[in-house]
Amino acid sequence: MFFRTLLAGLAFSITAHAATVGTLTLPADEDGGAVTLFYPTAAAGQPETRGDLRLLIAPDAVPAAGNGRLIAISHGSGGGPWVHSTLAQALVDAGFTVAVPLHRGDNWTDPAHPGPESWKLRPAEISHAIDRVAADPRFAGLKLDRVGGFGMSAGGHTMLTLAGGAWSPERFRQHCEQHLADDFNACVGLATGLTGGWLDGFKLWLARRVLSWKFGGDDAPQTHTDPRLAAIVAGVPAAADFDLASLVHPRVPLGLITARDDRWLSPRFHSEPVLAACQGCERLADLPGAGHGALLAPPPPADRLGHLECSLLCDPPGFDRPATTALWVGRTVAFFQRHLLSAGTAEPELAQQALPVK
Repeated sequence: MFFRTLLAGLAFSITAHAATVGTLTLPADEDGGAVTLFYPTAAAGQPETRGDLRLLIAPDAVPAAGNGRLIAISHGSGGGPWVHSTLAQALVDAGFTVAVPLHRGDNWTDPAHPGPESWKLRPAEISHAIDRVAADPRFAGLKLDRVGGFGMSAGGHTMLTLAGGAWSPERFRQHCEQHLADDFNACVGLATGLTGGWLDGFKLWLARRVLSWKFGGDDAPQTHTDPRLAAIVAGVPAAADFDLASLVHPRVPLGLITARDDRWLSPRFHSEPVLAACQGCERLADLPGAGHGALLAPPPPADRLGHLECSLLCDPPGFDRPATTALWVGRTVAFFQRHLLSAGTAEPELAQQALPVK
């Protein structure tokens, strides 16, 4: 209990002494959605509250030098930039600039095409976001030869692709054919859920028909390489459709964050097989008592989620969000410092702590 109280206090201290965050949005263009940027600035900020997070925001402020490195974040299915503002704040505090592109057809304003249709586009959208930062004279001081990448859920799938992974829609279909009942919402999203009722049999039959119609036979390996990506973190990733042989030796340092009580992307089918196959991957954190939404920080308000959404994303009873968030955010920042900055960078104290197992 003392450790949890101490860690929560450290998290509060970090938030209380956080630097002002400059923000601006590059509008959507023909090759990608809008890109939201978080960055260091010397400008005075205005307080803004998002969930339980209080930020000092300076819209369209002049960027400060920072540490000269960029982190690109790939949001989850139906997500957007602001559910990653806790991590963005911590990265800006450490001197990083953060870019979060809005993935077309799979974001909070346009959820029309989640799953493999979006997964095919997302890695190139990360590359395009880096291109757009590179072309903006306000960020001319950034060194973009070594960029970091972070993603959660569908964004974690994006990052596994950028780390060298190969996947296909047909592999997705095969996984769902074999494990549909046990990994139902990973296969069908939020369309419906299994309840144990008499309709479950029909839902399973219909899901198999739709998955076969949409993805059957599309076995072309999907890959994307961007040599600028030099360190990658995948959080609670969708991963059951990857050829695990392609992730035995990732092309860059690869860290994973797992949540033991993830009901949307069960570690059994997704993150654990990747960690078992990968030689040299680093498990940055294995979060006890955490559900799939643990890496949404701040989380969306529970009263704005539907019943099925909340069952998959809301915190399980007894979940210690402040301590857990401090842990995985601290370790993620330390991972990027270690791999993107000069040798000898010290890791934050938080990154040295271990969350006790329940």
